[in-house]
Amino acid sequence: MRRATFLFLLAFLGSACSQPTVEESEFFSRLTALCGQAFEGRIVSEDAADDAWRAERIVMHVRDCSQDEIRVPLHVGEDRSRTWVIHREDDRLALHHDHRHEDGSPDAVTWYGGTRDDRFSGSRLNFPADAATKTLFDAEGIPQSKENVWAIEVRPSHTLFAYEMARPNRFFRIEFDTSAPVDAPPAPWGAD
Repeated sequence: MRRATFLFLLAFLGSACSQPTVEESEFFSRLTALCGQAFEGRIVSEDAADDAWRAERIVMHVRDCSQDEIRVPLHVGEDRSRTWVIHREDDRLALHHDHRHEDGSPDAVTWYGGTRDDRFSGSRLNFPADAATKTLFDAEGIPQSKENVWAIEVRPSHTLFAYEMARPNRFFRIEFDTSAPVDAPPAPWGAD
């Protein structure tokens, strides 16, 4: 009897450890509430490296939502190559970037990202580059990106969705006004 109780407690604790935190659940719910909607964005960071994007219309579309994954294509002008994928990975949420060519084939630099770190809330999650991402960036000759930390914010009270990328000497932030939905863009490249 004692052994059965011990095994039950081990199973219970193991399942409890793999459950999302309250903050992650709140974050995921906030993002899910936007499912099916598209929003126009603007770059609010000031790096001149982003000037080409500033000249384009930028639209995100919270397109595909399930219990364990949300896909958010990002359209920059006519470029439909990028999709942010927020998904469950082990006991944490993760962010990965799915990059495709116009024919739908994967880009050489795709599926980079990481799992959320310990600096998080129901409004914001930070995703430092994981080991696979660092290896990919080394292989592709962009070692400076190994220090990337991406962040996503969803703040309904501020009608805001924001995406950030930060590393030493580089900061990018784009904000979307979630109070003003726009028409959904075409499917991203490579979508079924």
